Amino acid sequence: MKEGPDIARIAALIGDPARANILTALMAGKALTASELAQEAGVSLQTTSAHLAKLDQGGLIGMRKSGRHKYFRLAGDEVAGVLEALMGLAAGAGHLRTRTGPKDVAMRRARVCYNHLAGEMGVRMYAAMLGRGYLRQEGEALALTPAGTDFVASLGIDLGALPRSKAPMCRECLDWSARQSHLAGQLGRAMLSHFIARGWARRDKGSRVVWFSPAGEAAFDRLFGAVQPA
Repeated sequence: MKEGPDIARIAALIGDPARANILTALMAGKALTASELAQEAGVSLQTTSAHLAKLDQGGLIGMRKSGRHKYFRLAGDEVAGVLEALMGLAAGAGHLRTRTGPKDVAMRRARVCYNHLAGEMGVRMYAAMLGRGYLRQEGEALALTPAGTDFVASLGIDLGALPRSKAPMCRECLDWSARQSHLAGQLGRAMLSHFIARGWARRDKGSRVVWFSPAGEAAFDRLFGAVQPA
């Protein structure tokens, strides 16, 4: 079959180990320089520049200049969704990297998946919102119910003020570590931003980990249920 989207080209771009490391680093949602990405990829700056050019031409990343510096980030939510799905597929097939330290436990507990909350806490939030009728599955789509709209408004999140985006309001995202779904889309982004703005959580500067303060964790438990001891 010669007609249709060329998935082999996109797969080849993602499949190179160095480029896969670059894309994984950009899943933190931050714009990074070529030097920072070279460190993440474990290759020289010259080689990284060549990889970045290919990823840019393939529409997987974007670049913007600020003064003398160039910053790179994922092209959008659609690319992040594909990468997270591939992470889940790799994890399900047993293709996991060697654990390197205590942050791995923290990554599994709460982390950023491009722009929304993932890990055990992200899964718990999604399950609670679904179970309480704030979210409703409509075939393969996910919708915010009237009760969910009221809940979100009670948190102080103004859905009408969210930035214009092609991303859906709500989207189910398979969590690669928990093998269950967490909340993505515009609402997922707004919820994580709300937690950070309230001082309940903060981003780790050197990784995708999200740290919740004791007060933030207590507030999260009140909203989405505390984990019951075994």
